[in-house]
Order: sequence, then structure tokens, then C-alpha cells
Amino acid sequence: MGYFDQIKDFVVQAGGVITSFRVSDLLDILLVAFVFYSAVKLVRETRAIQLFKGIILFIVAYIFISLFQMQASAYLFHTIASNALVILIIIFAPEIRHALESMGRSGLSGVVSFGKREREKNAEQLNNMITEVCRSVSSMSEKKIGALIVFERRTLLGSIIETGTVVDAAASQELIGTIFFPKTPLHDGAAIIRNDRVLAAGCILPLTKNTGINKELGTRHRAALGISEESDAVVVVVSEETGYISIVKQGAITRDITASELREKLQSDLIENFESRKSSWFGRLVDRVKAKRNGGDNA
Repeated sequence: MGYFDQIKDFVVQAGGVITSFRVSDLLDILLVAFVFYSAVKLVRETRAIQLFKGIILFIVAYIFISLFQMQASAYLFHTIASNALVILIIIFAPEIRHALESMGRSGLSGVVSFGKREREKNAEQLNNMITEVCRSVSSMSEKKIGALIVFERRTLLGSIIETGTVVDAAASQELIGTIFFPKTPLHDGAAIIRNDRVLAAGCILPLTKNTGINKELGTRHRAALGISEESDAVVVVVSEETGYISIVKQGAITRDITASELREKLQSDLIENFESRKSSWFGRLVDRVKAKRNGGDNA
């Protein structure tokens, strides 16, 4: 068979696949892609990457055992491999439960709900969270209580969350004030906020590698700059020495701002960012269809 015959056979086979392609096949591919995406997201947010390293070592050890025909070890490894799915479910039980709870709280808004009403609801929740944070920050600023609050955006901060204590509670003035109250176990670290919830507190942030920053900046400010250089997070810092409020993003710091200025900046950075993530092309298409349908009904 010549080169052109092979190309012809390939084109014929590809055409057969295309002509037999159904809508259900597309849905099947999208579902599998979503499952893999969720799995990757889960890996990034947990210590699963370490587990995968262990799995690779397990496979290498199994190959070694098979080559040398070590029957007792091979039986043990085979038993473990045959129950791998159950073992993984047990190991990831907390993460799976948290994912299901998050889906339940959001009503699957990130998967199937792209309507304007749902986006407005999410924006309202974020706005309420910002109000609570600004009230707490203003109070801590007056009392010169140091604070370090990180707002997660597109870049997931799972590895940072692991360094602290899981809180997973709705953000409120009382909760944030309690976390950063002097002498409490968590007041020295950072609090991580995802959407409208405080996920963890007492977290350790990487310090900035920039050696040219102002020497007046303390550890909290250097940590805020560090995480902003490695992610797209927005960070709020309250100075323990001066009570100044600062906001940090993309490796840049704006110091000595008022609570009202902080509110405006957080609304701009968090709510608009959240809406841009949720307003996909499909969401805009649904809104247009609804608008046209309503217009036709009113005509």
C-alpha cells in the first residue's frame, strides 16, 4: 500500500467517524472532560500530588516484583491494586464531601446555572462578604491589630490552605476579628477567603523575593507581596505598628487607604472578577435568548 493510499484510507475512516458522530457523543466527551477537570482541580487543592507520586512508586515496585517473580509480594500488590478505587474514595473522603457541599451551596451554579439571576445572587453574597471584611478591617485598624487577609481568585491556593487550620465558615466581622485577636493561636498567619467563605486561618505565605522594597515594610507586608507575585490573589494588610490599611495585588502595594477606598477596590477586583468567570459565552447566549423571548412576549 502506497503513501497516498494510506492517506486515502485515513480520510475515509475520519469521514466515517464524523458522519456517525452524534449529539450524545459530544455530551459524553464534555462529561468526561468535566470529570477530568474536576479531578485535576481536586489534585491542585489538596496533597493529592504527593499521593500520585506514591502511586508511581507503587507501579514501579509492582513492575520490579513481577520481573523477579516475587510471588508473595505480587499477591499483596495485586490485592491492593484490585481495590484501588475503594482505597482512593476512602483517602479522598473529606475532599469529596467538601466538593459536594460546595456544589450544594452554589446550586451547581458553576456547572449548569449561568443565568443573570444566579450571577446577581453570587455578587450579592460577595458584596456582603466585602462589607463584613471592611468593617472588621476598620475596627482592627483603629485598635492597631495586625491582620493579613488573602482573597483567592482564579489561582487556587490549596497548597497555602494546607499550611493553616481549616475554618470553612461564612466571612463575618466577628469571625475575622476573633481570628486576628492578639495572642490567639491563628493571629500571626493569613486568613484565606474563597468566594464568601473563610476557608482557613493561620496560613503561611511565601515572602517576596524583591529586595528593593521599602525597608519599613514588615513580615505581613512582605508575605502579602510574596503571594501576590505567585498568584492573582488580592491581599489586605493591617499594620500592627501604625494601623494603616494596605491592599496588595500583582506584586504592587497601595498603603494607607481608608475603609471606603478598600471597599471600592475589593468590589472592583472581586465582584467584577467573579462575574467575568461566571459570564461564559453560554451564559451570555442564554441571557440573549431570554431577552428575545421576553421581547417577543411583550410585543
